[in-house]
Amino acid sequence: MPAAAAVRGMSATTADEAIWAIAALATLGVLVRPRGWPEAIWAVGGALLLPLLSLLPAAAAWRAVVRGTNVYLFLFGMMLLSELARREGLFDWLAALAARRARGSPRRLFALVYAVGIVVTLLLSNDATAVVLTPAVGAVVRAARATPLPYLYICAFIANAASFTLPISNPANLVVFGNHLPPLAQWLARFALPSVVAVAVTFLVLRFTQRRALRGQIAREVPLPPLSPGARLAGAGIVVTAAALLGSSAAGIALGIPAAAAGLLTVTVALARERASVWPLLRGVSWGVLPLVAGLFVLVAGIDRTGLFVQLGRLLQAAAHGQRGALWQVGIATALACNLTNNLPLALVAGTTMAGVPLPTAVGNAVLVAVDLGPNLSVTGSLATILWLIALRREGEHVSAVRFLRLGAVVMLPALLLALLAIRFQ
Repeated sequence: MPAAAAVRGMSATTADEAIWAIAALATLGVLVRPRGWPEAIWAVGGALLLPLLSLLPAAAAWRAVVRGTNVYLFLFGMMLLSELARREGLFDWLAALAARRARGSPRRLFALVYAVGIVVTLLLSNDATAVVLTPAVGAVVRAARATPLPYLYICAFIANAASFTLPISNPANLVVFGNHLPPLAQWLARFALPSVVAVAVTFLVLRFTQRRALRGQIAREVPLPPLSPGARLAGAGIVVTAAALLGSSAAGIALGIPAAAAGLLTVTVALARERASVWPLLRGVSWGVLPLVAGLFVLVAGIDRTGLFVQLGRLLQAAAHGQRGALWQVGIATALACNLTNNLPLALVAGTTMAGVPLPTAVGNAVLVAVDLGPNLSVTGSLATILWLIALRREGEHVSAVRFLRLGAVVMLPALLLALLAIRFQ
């Protein structure tokens, strides 16, 4: 009997179990990457199985893909800008400048690299911090003859800790809120204080844990590469793009089209100025992120057909309205769940669930903070952390999952609890 026909003969319960099994295996493939195959293969493979086995109508799968258009456009624009800035050496220049300003102090260099990480995350999103800042920091700390890991850890932890400061700082923000992304003023009113708390606490705890490696002196004279006209143009493009996106957010406009347009315009101007081919730049972009996200949208649409989100919504609503500690329970549970499933699929689950039930604003805020900050617990928590781990290996450094978990538990938990406390008392 053909597989699709066999599935059509299943009971509703058996079909639901098949959907959950496919979604679980696809998510596991994304996290573990068996045989070293790219994450997108597992997500897209699982997504294709659902309509092929008649577990999800093809039309519903296509609607799920289309649902992510705003996210794809946003990622497209930001990836173009990030690759242009990397190619022109902007991040190498920023990291080298921080090393020179440190004047031989590893503790001052730690603070300066942290500040650079905040700026990159705010303006280019957390994935850019993981992918393009990590190798730049690695090169500079080697030139400064400093112990690399404390500074490389910054690229992982600040990528998540600062990622809910602005709507543009994390694609998960767009996924959680979908077409209901709060305007900029409302966003800042809801998340500015928790973000400041998360960034500050993450810095203090990470700095304390790395104190022994930050003793002594580092090289004072670190070569500062020239800031090329292309790098200046890339920096200007990033600033203009951030301003355009913040303006769009303030006006309640979806961020996808402005991000894509600004990225295309900046790259076009830069390449036209240099009379350079576009292909080397395009080859450097991590295009696999786009089908990965599309596949996750389809998998979540399949899970939605099982009725799971309806049940989750009822539980979430009951917790929010029936218990005084709902904010803490929801926030902590969501943060821990991010590290079991990765925060991007969990953001899709959270967004779908919250769209179906009215929740107190504070509880919704706790969900978003947990989705963005929770991944600092483990290497599997977010796409940004996975990308950081890959970049770290290219730098010749290795951090095991257990080692990161030990550090992540110390760094993430107090930051999360105090950020939730800031939400509680807003």
